[in-house]
Amino acid sequence: MAGVFHVNKRFSEALPDSACLIVVGLIVGYFLVQLNVDKSLFNLDTTSFFLYLLPPIIFDAGYFMPNRQLFDNFDSVMVFAFIGTIFNTIAIALTLHIFEIYGFFSVEFNLCEILLFSALISAVDPVAVIAAIFNDGAAVVLYFMFKNFNNIGIENLTFNDYASAGASFFVIIFGGLFIGLFFAVCCSFITKFSDQVKILTPVLIFAFPYLAYLTADMFGVSAIFAIITCGITMKEYVKGNVTSEANTSVKYFTKMLAQSSETIIFMFLGLSTISSTHLWDTNFVIITIAACSIYRTIGVLIQCTILNQFRTKQFTYLDQFVLSYGGLRGAIAFGLAVSMPEMIVAKSMFVTTTITVVFFTVFLQGITIRPLLNWLKVERLDEDYQTTLAEDIFTRYIDYTMTGIEDIAGQRGKHSIRHM
Repeated sequence: MAGVFHVNKRFSEALPDSACLIVVGLIVGYFLVQLNVDKSLFNLDTTSFFLYLLPPIIFDAGYFMPNRQLFDNFDSVMVFAFIGTIFNTIAIALTLHIFEIYGFFSVEFNLCEILLFSALISAVDPVAVIAAIFNDGAAVVLYFMFKNFNNIGIENLTFNDYASAGASFFVIIFGGLFIGLFFAVCCSFITKFSDQVKILTPVLIFAFPYLAYLTADMFGVSAIFAIITCGITMKEYVKGNVTSEANTSVKYFTKMLAQSSETIIFMFLGLSTISSTHLWDTNFVIITIAACSIYRTIGVLIQCTILNQFRTKQFTYLDQFVLSYGGLRGAIAFGLAVSMPEMIVAKSMFVTTTITVVFFTVFLQGITIRPLLNWLKVERLDEDYQTTLAEDIFTRYIDYTMTGIEDIAGQRGKHSIRHM
């Protein structure tokens, strides 16, 4: 089926690759269950997910980030990624907690546990949405913060715990950013003098982001933001320091690693659906899906209304619809769900609901979003388009001019940020 996906263009346009991989996992899982294979082999290990599978996916998203679009919309991206994620997490958690108080669900849980679940279910996969990769980073930071709350115990939490958690949220994020910048500078500097060892240059390009990820994790700051920052920063310099052949090798090998990691995760998702012991709660599943959809839409509408007051190019109603409808859940949400502590009584219900939400978004929204974009005639970037030398020079000339105007006016706008 995976081969058909890449060969048959019509098939790949009708079915997203993630949906295809889930179906393959379901089929393989069914046959393995029929053959009485040990079900423990179907479980995705937490260490394997965070140490081996997640870094290639995040590095691919960071290294091939469209930097110009990112910094032209930097304020909007940050608002959607952080404020939007926090809003969704708190809104979903409070909604589910209120329904739990009135006995709507079959399993009881406390506020810390449902905040933990809400953080992971707010992680949106980066599907044609620049902000999504930062959304994932913010969701993971919130996830580990609420995980610490759960380890302490809600009855033992004090005001100091809440205050330190609020401060640590920013320390964890900015700590990851600084570590990523440090390793990006190191990689950029070393590759500048790698002419004598050209064969090792691609190895360095992969080694430094992974070192940034491990170092950030070792110091207890955001490893995701570290590897994102490292990838975004270093590519601006590394591409000029190495040969075109090395750049091509890095591009395809990075894509291969990321695709392989996503394949393994979605395969495990399909396998877990067949083999795991699930706890199905219809009320919890329906309310979770409804809350994810409703609060994402409300959040997008509110944030776009505020941002439009400061933007030259306004978010149209069509843009807002696409942002609201594009909230697909996937690999990161599932990986975080299976890594939840076993001490949480409702873990089985949380994992089952996460899988259901992933299925709902991938199969329903994922399959219909392309026809909707075509029907609505949404403008999309051509990833294969190569700018000419004249276009590059003219664009750079305009960038410097606008940055100079902002400097003369004593302001620091998006042009100054992009230039920096």
